[in-house]
Amino acid sequence: MGSLDNKTALVTGGSRGIGRAIALRLAADGAQVVLTYAVNSDAAVDVVKAITTAGGQAWAVAADLRFPAVASELLAQAESLAGPLDILVNNAAHAPTSLLAECSDEEFASTMTVNVMSPFMLMRDAARRLRDGGRIINISSTAIDARVPGLAAYAGSKAAVDCFTRVWATELAPRRITVNSIQPGMVDTDLITDNMGEEVKQVAARHHPLGRIGQPDDLADVVAFLAGPDSRWVNGQIIIANGGI
Repeated sequence: MGSLDNKTALVTGGSRGIGRAIALRLAADGAQVVLTYAVNSDAAVDVVKAITTAGGQAWAVAADLRFPAVASELLAQAESLAGPLDILVNNAAHAPTSLLAECSDEEFASTMTVNVMSPFMLMRDAARRLRDGGRIINISSTAIDARVPGLAAYAGSKAAVDCFTRVWATELAPRRITVNSIQPGMVDTDLITDNMGEEVKQVAARHHPLGRIGQPDDLADVVAFLAGPDSRWVNGQIIIANGGI
């Protein structure tokens, strides 16, 4: 038996990169998985196919989290497909890179809606609908402390979610629902490293204590631990998972 047998998970942004690895890992551990995508339906279908081919159950749901109304209906939609939820993974993100003088109102608003407003609404709904003993896992970022020009809006949005994590872990503890955040470092995904070029990635790897940059599976393993029964005493934590850099 898997550690997540008879559990149901919702993973936002589950069609690519870290979200894809999370969806596959939770399914491998026995969970039924509902994953969302914003644009790339083919990638989402591929994840569902990989899970079902391996004997699991999965569903893909279109959910553009730039629109709060989508987030407000998402948990109910997931329940209609898979039944009551046990695990919520807030992974979907918008990560623009704009210097302060060049950041438009629209870009700032999109960042805050996807990265703050939508997770807020999903966690609020989870507080009402998640089964007792459930898990809420937020994917944050070490950009919060990096002071990288152009990442202020993104870093600020992730800092807000980390604050949510600490407070709501206390609020939901009476129902044994734990709330934790994971701060990845550099991870080799299309969102983060595709535009860097192979040489830049190799330089980053040489400066890393472990001699490489992160892979999506590195983060999926941490999520799997937090989603499972062995993490029952881990609550309200901001976990840095960056290989020690």
